[in-house]
Amino acid sequence: MTSYEDEDGHDPLPALSPAARALAARCAPRVNELARRMAREAFEQLPGYAALPADVKDVEIAATARHGLRLFLSRAAGGRNTAPGAPPGYDLFRERAAQRADEGMPLHLLLGTHCLGAHVLWRALRDAAGPADAAALTELSDHLFAAQRRVVTAVTETYLDEQAALAAERREERRTLARALLDGTPAPGAAAAGFAGPALVLCLRLDDGARPAAASSVAVRRLVRRLQSALDRAFGTQVLTLVDGGGGHALVPGERPGEAGPELDRLDAELRGLCGPGLRLAAAPASAPSGIPEAARTTEEIIRVARACGRPPGPHRLDDVLLEYHLSRPSAGSDRIAALLEPVAERPELLDTLRTYLKLRQDRRATARLLTLHPNTVDNRLSRVSSLTGLNLTTPHGTTLALASLLLREVG
Repeated sequence: MTSYEDEDGHDPLPALSPAARALAARCAPRVNELARRMAREAFEQLPGYAALPADVKDVEIAATARHGLRLFLSRAAGGRNTAPGAPPGYDLFRERAAQRADEGMPLHLLLGTHCLGAHVLWRALRDAAGPADAAALTELSDHLFAAQRRVVTAVTETYLDEQAALAAERREERRTLARALLDGTPAPGAAAAGFAGPALVLCLRLDDGARPAAASSVAVRRLVRRLQSALDRAFGTQVLTLVDGGGGHALVPGERPGEAGPELDRLDAELRGLCGPGLRLAAAPASAPSGIPEAARTTEEIIRVARACGRPPGPHRLDDVLLEYHLSRPSAGSDRIAALLEPVAERPELLDTLRTYLKLRQDRRATARLLTLHPNTVDNRLSRVSSLTGLNLTTPHGTTLALASLLLREVG
């Protein structure tokens, strides 16, 4: 009785009897014949196998089959030799699995070749067995099943690792392309990704309470993956994204309806199911790749202005904050306008009351309800703002100056 070691980190397989070793040795001369039968006949049963390139079937798959046959029969017979020049143990299986993953062969087809190969080998052992070899055949069958399980495990692990590495590489390439388009730097792969003409630029922001915990990198990666899938599904194409746990940008190739219409509302509703109620979303069209950086800045500003105005999270359109957007643009007088509220800069209760009052279109009772204050308290606070700043909040001119000052301070 003897045992042979497993060279891929597993425990040695149990010992085989002399009869089992002899039966394995009788099949060893048939390795080339069996490998040809596997590659040219048995594997043809597998859906998709016939479409593989001839050199893959007749050279690489056949060579892998020969290696697997020699590995099992040599070890079962008590030897340690494999194919001349071939990597020991399961290294060749892993190498071929990585190649097949890189080429895009489906995993089920790859595993199917290994399972059918084991079946062909078992039939060869059965055909070589005589009436007195029943026990030896049983031993070898047990060993074949154990070895096959280990081969399939090694192949699957390698295939999935390679696919994960390839997917990560593709994601990083697309992130790099998105970063280049957003920065306005040369992007050689833009046309191939569909960015040769118009595009839609989206900005997504999560308010602080809606962001995944900073320490939870798993939660952030999960959110990013789910956002990517939702955006691809919503637009029916691969969307370039550059997002993290706090949000980011998404670039959609092709002519799109932009920020108008119900499309933004539908997208917001779908993404809100993933991100929660703290999602803010804005969109702007770009007529060409060169316009993407400016469109991205516009979407960022729309969200910043909407937040500064006290608007709740949701889809934000430029038309919704058109006046506020205009008032928040820097100009020669911006510093002087922003300084108008400096006298109340250290009085957050006064600023919060003013912000809410302006947001609610100077409705003092609605302001009182929202802030859970008495209307007289609102009047007193607004009067205090006026006396400290000199702004007359009872006139359109005064409220416009107050709004402009507030926006320049909070958006700038």
